[in-house]
Amino acid sequence: MHSFMIFIMSALSFLISSQVVASAPPLQDFNQLYSQLLEDHAQQTHLDGLPLTSVDYSSLRKDDRWPVLIEKLATMPPTAVNTPDRQKAFYLNAYNILAINKVLAHWPLRSLRSVGSFVDPVWVHDAGQVAREPVTLEYLEHKVLRGMGDPRVHMAINCASISCPDLRREAYVADRIDTQLDEQAQHFLHQKDKGLTLDEETRTVHLSVVFDWFEEDFDALGGVASFIRTYRPDLPQGWEIVADLNYNWGINSELNARLLRKMRDDF
Repeated sequence: MHSFMIFIMSALSFLISSQVVASAPPLQDFNQLYSQLLEDHAQQTHLDGLPLTSVDYSSLRKDDRWPVLIEKLATMPPTAVNTPDRQKAFYLNAYNILAINKVLAHWPLRSLRSVGSFVDPVWVHDAGQVAREPVTLEYLEHKVLRGMGDPRVHMAINCASISCPDLRREAYVADRIDTQLDEQAQHFLHQKDKGLTLDEETRTVHLSVVFDWFEEDFDALGGVASFIRTYRPDLPQGWEIVADLNYNWGINSELNARLLRKMRDDF
């Protein structure tokens, strides 16, 4: 009987470990494909005087790999996203992908916000499926990502707008998520007129309004001031900190003359 029980326990252990191993490939494939698409269709540039990662939506619309990525996102087995770090990385990618997908569905456009209205904003529109669950961008941001209790996600969520923290040109992945989020925060807080600007005349640190919109989320790390000094220890002491930088909702892509003509003709 003792030998039989050992056999049963060993078999169960093997099955469980096999499931864990088997859960990794679809997530790895998804991450690799997303990273390849970002590498091919996104680049660092400046628009309206602000630094950002610009997306070439015109070329991305023609890439047959994009609908494959959307399908992988929709059908991802929930068992593949079975750790907190996997969930954080996966749902950050999910938000950014579905924001891009919204733009693609209405391209060309000047701002993702123009897809909706004041009473029916784009954030509450059906955005697609994630791991077999229908979602909106609002749900992903406020219920899923903010619910994880890590304010660094605000340095990684990209709403396809110029003033958003930059779209990272690689997928977020579980085994590097902490490093990636720290890099995002470091990068954003060194972007003048977008993430942080110093006004020596008034002795004021001006921050992105992201830090005002989600101020309470940073309490988990000691508050906004403590958070930004983690990544900007060079900031002067005793200066006023105000989250009031102008937010540019323009689309994170260059609109050439042909695209502007198309928008005018469609209108």
